[in-house]
Amino acid sequence: MSITGGCFCGAIAYEIRAPLRAARACHCSRCRKVFSGASSAYAEVVPDAFAWTRGEDCLTVHAVGDGWALAFCSRCGSTLVGLAGDAVHGVTLGTVDGDPGVEIQMHIFVDSRAPWDHIGGDAPRYPGRPPP
Repeated sequence: MSITGGCFCGAIAYEIRAPLRAARACHCSRCRKVFSGASSAYAEVVPDAFAWTRGEDCLTVHAVGDGWALAFCSRCGSTLVGLAGDAVHGVTLGTVDGDPGVEIQMHIFVDSRAPWDHIGGDAPRYPGRPPP
């Protein structure tokens, strides 16, 4: 099984060689800003299953604190992945080509959602972080 994806302008591409897991939408104000929308749509990647296949030199990394960072395309601005240290922790679902093989399993930080945000679907909703 292989999942592929990339940025809007096509400069960067990636491949994931394992199923995605723990898909979620975060409605916090920071995710709304970085994803320019109502929430993020993000799924975790199995360690060592992710590989850049094109354009890694076009990545820009923005540290968000506590060892976490986001990687963007320096040309078109697409948010591609979240990093824990130097390792890819997860991928933004909007950058996946085709069906990512997961659905949103939870909505987090819903108490911070924008007043115009309407959350649909049956996935559980948590006011902040989900329980461990």
